[in-house]
Amino acid sequence: MSTSTVDSTATAPAAPSVGTVAVVAHRKKTLGGGLDELRASLVAAGVGRLLWYEVPKSRKAPKQVRKALKKGADLLLVWGGDGMVQRCADTLAGTDVPMGILPAGTANLFATNLGIPADLPEAVRIALHGRRRTLDLGRLNGEHFAVLAGAGFDGDLIREADRKLKGRLGRVAYVWTGLRHVRGELVRTRIRVDGADWFDGEASCVLFGNVGTITGGIPAFDDARPDDGALEVGVSTASGAIDWARTLGRMAAGRSEDSPFVRITRGRKVTVRFATPKTYELDGGARTTAKRLKVKVVPGALTVCCPDPSPAVRA
Repeated sequence: MSTSTVDSTATAPAAPSVGTVAVVAHRKKTLGGGLDELRASLVAAGVGRLLWYEVPKSRKAPKQVRKALKKGADLLLVWGGDGMVQRCADTLAGTDVPMGILPAGTANLFATNLGIPADLPEAVRIALHGRRRTLDLGRLNGEHFAVLAGAGFDGDLIREADRKLKGRLGRVAYVWTGLRHVRGELVRTRIRVDGADWFDGEASCVLFGNVGTITGGIPAFDDARPDDGALEVGVSTASGAIDWARTLGRMAAGRSEDSPFVRITRGRKVTVRFATPKTYELDGGARTTAKRLKVKVVPGALTVCCPDPSPAVRA
């Protein structure tokens, strides 16, 4: 892990200063011309003070984010995929320091949902000069997530996804590992949403969505928005290859609620109890096993640099 502070005096003639910018980068991830191009772009854009942190794993990022905040960062740029974004968002939550996303990971679902392209010059422009949106985060057992959290089939799938395979095949790796777990066991599951009983029965997967498109690019939650003060809650009772094929087919077609094996609702606070411990995941990162999940939405928890809306959207 390398940590450095670079004070740059070379600025573009007509570019206004954007203050202190901190970069927290997963050094194994790539985008465009890499981190060298990113540094040069920021200097040319008029960044007056650049804080630079590289980490070998996303779980090392929170420490560097805290360092950047202590040094007075006005903007935090995250270089990596959803795992890096989740770790940094968890640390930034509740602060007024905006996050710019440079989608250099294998999965960039949060960036995709927000319209941030995997194009380094444009992503840098959006980070420095795009509109600042105040967005919600979810929080599961004390840790924030930006895209999706889940347990059961979803957690097992993420846990078993081989990192080398994922790096080589990307989203195909999820399908590959999904086939190995397609007979995921049904477990007695009880779910309460906003204080009321909602589900009590055998289930193979529970999901919590902050945005609409989830793992593998599937549009699971058609009406989800990251600024509506609520989370989408889904539970699946699919238990075999045929059930899951039908379920994923409906989800891929944008008709999740039409599946006989899926129930979807929306809420602010959710409690889940499993009869046996299940692996849970946050934004594609597997965590431990648990018999109880406490999930809630945290409205306006994070400020993110986003593209300006199109004229049609503004109208």
